Parts: sequence; C-alpha cells; structure tokens
Amino acid sequence: MIEKPIAVDIPLSPDSGFGGWGKLGLEGGNAGEAPSIFNQFISAVIGLLTIVAALWFIFVFISGAISMISSGGDKGALESARKRIFNALIGLAVVVASIFVIRLVGKILGFDIILNPAEFVQNVWQ
Repeated sequence: MIEKPIAVDIPLSPDSGFGGWGKLGLEGGNAGEAPSIFNQFISAVIGLLTIVAALWFIFVFISGAISMISSGGDKGALESARKRIFNALIGLAVVVASIFVIRLVGKILGFDIILNPAEFVQNVWQ
C-alpha cells in the first residue's frame, strides 16, 4: 500500500525565519528593488573575485621571483621560475581582459547591457 505524501504549508514570512538573508532576502524592502540589488550583488562578487585574482598574481609573482633568485645558476630552476612568473602575468591579463571581451561580445550581439544582468534578463524575456 502506497501512502500519499502529506502537504505542509511552510510560512515564508520574515517572522517565520524563512524570509531571506540580508538584502537579497528583501526583508522589509520592495520587490521592485530586486534587480538593482541583484546587480549590486553580482558586481560585488566580480569585484571580490578580481581582488582574489590580483592577490594570487602577487603571491605567484613573488614566489617565482624568490625561486629565480634562489636558483643558484641552475638552468632548470631558473626556467621553472620564469614560467611561473610568465603564467602569473598571463593569468592577470586574462582576468583584466575578460571584462572587455564580455563587453565586446555584447556589443557585437546587440546586447549593450550584457554587464547589467537584471536589465538583460528583463529585456530578453519581454
């Protein structure tokens, strides 16, 4: 014998503890502000990831420089350190150039607002 699942209503009000988290939960806010809050969130995440990439570049660059200094004339260690520094520079260039590539692709495809995700989604669905 198979029993039917029991439907339970879960209140999703701010008083119930399921209202949301911070600004993204729109607690006490207006749902019309959601697109701008979403854009701020995405912008903050991209900014944070860019900072993490810059810090990683500095770490790899300094460790490559230390390896180069401490190679002691060993051609293999010197080449390894040089590759590490070169890869760090390429990684930083990719991170910085990615924003320009995304904007260029958006202009080519006719989406000038591709870096504004909320407005982009609203225009695509209309």
